[in-house]
Amino acid sequence: MGEAQGQAPFWGTSNPLRSHKIFKFLRYNSGSMGSQAPHYLSIKLSPKAHPFLRRMGLLLVLGSVLLISALAVSIQASEKPQRSTEIIVSYTQSEWWLIRWSTNQPECQIITDHEGLPNGDDVFIYCGEKLYKQWFATETCPEAISANGDTARCQGLYLHLISQTPMEKIVQVDLPIAEAWINLTGCTPIPPENRCDTLPNLLIIGEEPLPNEQIVQIQGTFNNIPFVCPPGETCEIPLRPTPLEGAVVEFWSTSSFGDSSEHYSALVRVIDGGAAIAPGTGGWYIDVMSDRWLGVQPSSCAQVWGTFAPIGGEVPNWLASPSDPQLLASDEPYTYLAGRLIANGVIDASECPAGGLEFNGYANTCGLEKSRAEVTLWQNQFDDRLVAVAAETNIPSQLMKNLFAQESQFWPGVYRTAEEYGFGQLTEKGADTVLLWNENFYFQFCPLVLSADICGVGYAQLDEESQALLRGALAIDVNADCADCVAGIDLSHADFTIDLFAQSIKANCVQTGQIVSNHTGLPPAEVSSYQELWRYTLVNYHAGPGCLSDAFNRTRQAGQPLNWGNVAAQLNILCPGAVEYVDKVAKE
Repeated sequence: MGEAQGQAPFWGTSNPLRSHKIFKFLRYNSGSMGSQAPHYLSIKLSPKAHPFLRRMGLLLVLGSVLLISALAVSIQASEKPQRSTEIIVSYTQSEWWLIRWSTNQPECQIITDHEGLPNGDDVFIYCGEKLYKQWFATETCPEAISANGDTARCQGLYLHLISQTPMEKIVQVDLPIAEAWINLTGCTPIPPENRCDTLPNLLIIGEEPLPNEQIVQIQGTFNNIPFVCPPGETCEIPLRPTPLEGAVVEFWSTSSFGDSSEHYSALVRVIDGGAAIAPGTGGWYIDVMSDRWLGVQPSSCAQVWGTFAPIGGEVPNWLASPSDPQLLASDEPYTYLAGRLIANGVIDASECPAGGLEFNGYANTCGLEKSRAEVTLWQNQFDDRLVAVAAETNIPSQLMKNLFAQESQFWPGVYRTAEEYGFGQLTEKGADTVLLWNENFYFQFCPLVLSADICGVGYAQLDEESQALLRGALAIDVNADCADCVAGIDLSHADFTIDLFAQSIKANCVQTGQIVSNHTGLPPAEVSSYQELWRYTLVNYHAGPGCLSDAFNRTRQAGQPLNWGNVAAQLNILCPGAVEYVDKVAKE
């Protein structure tokens, strides 16, 4: 519009900035800005360039230099030092030839850096698919072990070692990063009450694993309020009352190495217990939930769900974990257990009608009377182990005992059918749940059955045959039947299986929490109470995830809140017996 006729606009196709390279471009290599001399690309400036463009070009050159410098500094500032080191490793390099039997001529060369023969991968990589298949299909050559054998008559390929050479290689090793942990100062709360007379401080402890480095500072947020601690490897944060659902604390440590630990989190609940009206009352109830917590961990399922137990540890008896095994003692007249004891010769009920047994294997009235004392001893002999497993796994011991009572009446062998095993009557679907939903257990158990490489992909990615092998191995592990043992039960193995069933319960907690979240889009703690989530878990264990999920669906379709009362009403329609089972396990 104000342009001279016949002259292209400044941004047109004849723009000298486009048709002529007028910059002397400054380029630095990937090293630090001052470490090496800059490299220049000398570019001709058009003598016909407009003076204005020359001035603009100069400004752009200077701007580019400043921009590149700033970017380089910014990149350097954002880069964290790599926690790694290099070590020299000695190894033996082996040269192999893949030779054809019929001609005794080498077909390819294979170089390995591991002990033993080349493996299939080595052959495939060095020799190709065609030779690999021929080698893999090669059968033993009998002529090779005969004194006068003619190996030319043999088909296929064989490996021959040519040489071995000592070698060294540089291996990069990752070094451990800094960490941080949390605890309390001024109080050591004892579960399940977790009461403190006075309000303690939250202690954050930094840990630097490298010998020549140290933690220089700790920082984080408490309920979204930032805090920065004085220099040092520890930090005390004054606690303050929180909502009933707790408050999130995020924390991390900074190292002199120049990097930081991961950003960890904890859920902290601080509730005022009111004025003390008697010794042991009032004060503060402090609960902390985090995998960085150095105190006594809460229920493992509570951590899965992100919910706290009732304040002061006032859980119902069926969710208790007494430290004294005598508090688990029971004296129930279990007729199936009595029948097993009679059938296995522990109790002599020959004076009773039908030898003391009903047609279904349960004890009749006379048989139960004869075995009453032994039934009481039997159902309590596992209490010590229940207390120990509860301490190790944070699964309530009373819950486990009540569940075993309903499932097997404490008979740890095959129960009723050959498809239910052990104290908790593990089924094939139950084994599937443990292996799929308890990841830590899976990675410990799987290598006992399959190779570590196969296990590494995870249970869900295994082929059906491998999954079936694992399920079968787990079923065998929880079965304490023993033909040569007293009463036909290996009692020491029965003790061992209690931990396996604790892992099974935890898997059901995880699956239940996922089902709740799938139906609500919310974390389990925002939907249901601690006790309700345990009841849902028992449904999942006994009746399966299909029943629980369908009951949730029908409850929500009816426009009702997702609570135990409403869900139980749907379960009575969908899965008869599930609510009765839960009520028996959750008896007060």
